[in-house]
Amino acid sequence: MQTFLDPSALMRIKSLELRAKVVVEGLWKGMHRSPYHGFSVEFSEYRAYVQGDDPRYIDWKVLARSDRTFIKKFEDETNLCCQLVIDHSKSMGFGSQGFTKADYAATLAATLASFLMKQGDAAGLTTFAEGIEEHLPPRNRPGHLRRIITELERPAKAAGTSLSVSISQLADLLRRRGMICLITDLLAPIEHLEKQLALLAAMGHDLVLFHLMDRAEIDFVFEKSAHFRDLESGSERFIDPQYARETYLKRLQAHRDQIQHSCERHRVEYHWCPTDKPLEEVIFNFLSARQRKKTSKRVPQTI
Repeated sequence: MQTFLDPSALMRIKSLELRAKVVVEGLWKGMHRSPYHGFSVEFSEYRAYVQGDDPRYIDWKVLARSDRTFIKKFEDETNLCCQLVIDHSKSMGFGSQGFTKADYAATLAATLASFLMKQGDAAGLTTFAEGIEEHLPPRNRPGHLRRIITELERPAKAAGTSLSVSISQLADLLRRRGMICLITDLLAPIEHLEKQLALLAAMGHDLVLFHLMDRAEIDFVFEKSAHFRDLESGSERFIDPQYARETYLKRLQAHRDQIQHSCERHRVEYHWCPTDKPLEEVIFNFLSARQRKKTSKRVPQTI
């Protein structure tokens, strides 16, 4: 795959729509050079061959047995419905690299929506903080991508995070089974996360979690003693990083481990996304994981 674009350089493009376009174009070029040529590779059924179909997908064994020409109908010929669920809580406004986690999340969501809709799938958008803020159901029609990008460009409201309330509300909104991509920093108590993940999984949704954090939060790079303010609660605490770093890093690792274990138990696809990781790499890893997941299923051999 081609060299990835540094997120700091990408974020200097002011237009969210243009940023997404740059990433999508890079993805298409990279995928043409890779073994992964599409979102879905597992065929779900057969259909009769019609003029213009790609002859590579003709089942020659069936033709030899029955003298009838069939091709394998691939899952990417059907419409995927993907709901992009974006954390708009105040903690997403932090950033140490010239852009915030909210900027990164919006670019990731806009890129995913653009990529999906280009291949005929439907994308929707939900934003949340203390509860659901905005909700656009999945569509693939003229003007819908522009609506998604417009919502993503709106500044987040100054609010904390209530993940359990937001996911519970989301479950009421999403009755049709599909893919749910949750993009969040998960800097909130997650005692109820497992229960909510289990609820969505039980409804038949395919869940994907993109866990975002800024590099300064991950490595706790601060050197000088200072007052640190909680962006969501507003509370302040004087901290000497020299003494706090080891405890902080241990607690952060325990927090991440708990999240990953919850995802594993409920078959949630987990992606760790430091905001200095190139967007092309994040989405390419996502597409590769989808590819592996689909090819691991048993493919029918005969009709």
